[in-house]
Amino acid sequence: MPEVRQEYKMHALPAVFLMEAMLSDEIVNDLNDYLDDLLNQENRVSHAGTLVGQIGNGEQLTMDHNHPKLGKFNELIQIMGADYVKNFAGSTVNPFKENRLVETDELWSVHSYAGDYNPIHDHGTKTLMGISCTCWTKVPQQIIDQPTSGTSEYGLYNSSGHSDGCITFSYGQGSLMDTERLRPPQMVIMKPEVGKFFMFPSWLQHMVYPFQGDGERRTVAANLNVWRVADDGTKH
Repeated sequence: MPEVRQEYKMHALPAVFLMEAMLSDEIVNDLNDYLDDLLNQENRVSHAGTLVGQIGNGEQLTMDHNHPKLGKFNELIQIMGADYVKNFAGSTVNPFKENRLVETDELWSVHSYAGDYNPIHDHGTKTLMGISCTCWTKVPQQIIDQPTSGTSEYGLYNSSGHSDGCITFSYGQGSLMDTERLRPPQMVIMKPEVGKFFMFPSWLQHMVYPFQGDGERRTVAANLNVWRVADDGTKH
């Protein structure tokens, strides 16, 4: 007797879209040159008052996104922000009734050393629709050498330290029994790399684990406003 078969399709029901890219060496070098100079300035401004990062050994600094050295990076994140909004609308088949304008709201750096971490949090912007992004311009070698989440070498048992220095994006509740319940993962762990860039909606909760050993994990992050633009050009 022939096997009974039926054609079908599976629908993935997304909770969030995460954009990933690799920055050019030129932009990474521009960011590092700017930050190396900023770290030597006595009048540098701390951004820690608006951040939850527990950075006891390093610093969190306000960056001037209008600085000439940051021109290419600032232009890039605004273009990618517009692409993110465009891709969201296309993926959800839900076009916006008004045009949208993406503008950088704030930009900052996080200079993390051993023991520094970021507890779970989200971001805020001046607009209801907001976008955030993060990237790395320096990563300690011991983090780079760790197995990548999702590979057969990766695991968290026996104090492996495989998540040290990594960022986790959380978009739902998870449990050890999720696989047996046919429940997809509700979080993703990403290992930092020099030049790696992530963009996401500002409401997406995320955390950064501490690491051990020498070296600086240098992060550059931004929040972007997404303004609604009326026919007369006014934004709101």
